[in-house]
Amino acid sequence: MSNAKVMTGFLLGAAAGVAAGYFLNSDKKDEILDQVRDKAQQLKSKTSELKGRVKEKMSHAEDQLEKATR
Repeated sequence: MSNAKVMTGFLLGAAAGVAAGYFLNSDKKDEILDQVRDKAQQLKSKTSELKGRVKEKMSHAEDQLEKATR
C-alpha cells in the first residue's frame, strides 16, 4: 500500500474521531445518540423485512425448480 493511501486513511480516521468527539461532547449529544439509535432500529427492521422476503422468494424459486425438474 502506498504511503499516500496510508496517510489519507490516517487523516480520514483522525477527522472522524475529532468529529465524533466534538458531537459526543456537545449539548446535543443525547439528541444525536437518539437519532443514531432510531436509524439503527429502522435499519434493523428493514433488514429483517428484506431477509423475510428473500427467504420467501428463495422458497418459491426452489419450488419452481423442483416442479421444472420432475
